[in-house]
Amino acid sequence: MASLNDSHFDLFGLPAQFALDASTLDHAYRTVQAQVHPDRFAAAGDAQKRIAMQWATRANEAYQTLRDPLKRATYLLSLRGINVGAENNTAMEPAFLMQQMEWRENIEDAAAAKNVDALDALLIELRDEERRRFDKLGASLDHGANQAAGEAVRQLMFIERVASEIDAQIERLEG
Repeated sequence: MASLNDSHFDLFGLPAQFALDASTLDHAYRTVQAQVHPDRFAAAGDAQKRIAMQWATRANEAYQTLRDPLKRATYLLSLRGINVGAENNTAMEPAFLMQQMEWRENIEDAAAAKNVDALDALLIELRDEERRRFDKLGASLDHGANQAAGEAVRQLMFIERVASEIDAQIERLEG
């Protein structure tokens, strides 16, 4: 078994890269969970139970991080010593800032008009943009372009927030 301090990738025996096969990750997670699940240690002493619980918690946290592409990218960058700093570093390329303003205006207009179809169309547009940016993010990470990857992560965080806002507006209008 790996050390509790090993990377999430090491824990599951996976290469430390952005592109991950979901079924391979799922299988690796189930394998680790089968080894460390607290139920296997029900008859063990308190110390062994506590260690099993730490391992199970560690496996769950690692799995949750690696299965989410944005969390995985942020984690990969942290392994490379790069802090995405989304809360502190809001500098983004001007074209993306303009796109943000346009999305926000379109959301406000559609919500004011109670136009769920327009909000749905905006959500589709955002998801398409998100897919394109994830492709760019993967390429940046694969080529060691960590600063570009960090900016892509911040942009994707913004896109996810906007998509959540659109979902909330749709729910409000349909509810």
